Amino acid sequence: MAASKRKFMKPVCDLPAVPERPLDRNIDAERAFLIRYIEKKWVNNTILHYYFFDSPRGWRGDDSQKEAVRKAFQKWKKIGIGIKFLEVDDPADAEIRIGFLRGRSWSYVGRDAIDLEIPVHDRTMNFGWDLTTQYGGDTAIHEIGHALGFPHEHQNPNAGIIWNEEAVYEYFSGPPNNWDSDTIYRNIIRKISPSMVSGSTWDKDSIMHYSFNAGLITSPVEFQVNPLIPMPGLSEMDMKEVKKFYPAPTREKLPELKPFLSKIVKLAAGQQVDYIITPEISRKYTMQTFGTMDTVMVLFEDDEGEPIFLAGDDDSGTNTNSKIEHRLIKGRTYYLRLRLYYATSVGEGGVMSW
Repeated sequence: MAASKRKFMKPVCDLPAVPERPLDRNIDAERAFLIRYIEKKWVNNTILHYYFFDSPRGWRGDDSQKEAVRKAFQKWKKIGIGIKFLEVDDPADAEIRIGFLRGRSWSYVGRDAIDLEIPVHDRTMNFGWDLTTQYGGDTAIHEIGHALGFPHEHQNPNAGIIWNEEAVYEYFSGPPNNWDSDTIYRNIIRKISPSMVSGSTWDKDSIMHYSFNAGLITSPVEFQVNPLIPMPGLSEMDMKEVKKFYPAPTREKLPELKPFLSKIVKLAAGQQVDYIITPEISRKYTMQTFGTMDTVMVLFEDDEGEPIFLAGDDDSGTNTNSKIEHRLIKGRTYYLRLRLYYATSVGEGGVMSW
């Protein structure tokens, strides 16, 4: 590709390579589809804590770079979602740990940041170029989108993109990205599983979509001669999709989960129910789902209005049930959040504490 064409392109996000979580061999296609679609999303009404590394020196960002990231978190927050973001000064308290090492921008996707047991002094997100430009600001919004659990939109199998693979490999193997062939395939050529996206619509203006120079795409034919450049900022579909998983909290009173009294779970795939627990005796409690459901279940303690994570379990893709055992203290308030991946029929299951 001619240098004159290359100069219009900018460096792009390079997602870390991670193994796919194994599922039981005998699960059917619909069940696997729903698990893959939901598995990297957080339970709603979670607070995601973020931390900026100041050491080593190469990971340190100046105040302008940090402020650009804070503004990007605010862009997601202003949509009106159920996820909150809180900056902390200790990496041990953060699910999202941010560095500014020059060269590559990337983030782990959703719950990979905790499920992969990344050491507490390692990054889960990095920014490799200036974030104070329009493109840099969109990069920060893009990486936070990954942290919320969303994949690259240009790898959406519903997009129908046919790549000029020779041109793609030639371009991205050179500057500014300088990727090897495996990285190019993983971030561009490979179609993500249909189970990781919903609906049939391709959103070419998504914040999760790369820009591509003319000639890198063979079909749709318009991009043989025109570049594909998403509109800046969050698209309407981005905002709709994030609200699907993280709807704004309501003021409705939460149902109380009392010992030895089961609650029927009536949810569709992807939906969530929250319970409040106010123990009358300090002791070890067991909380468990029942029935043929795939769920993720998370226990939080209320600390002056902030839910603090205590424990969680994800039984999806197995023949077990979600189960948490934890000591609860009399007079304190706890929240048990339950998101459904799949059930053999809506409502076929329950949850109980004892």
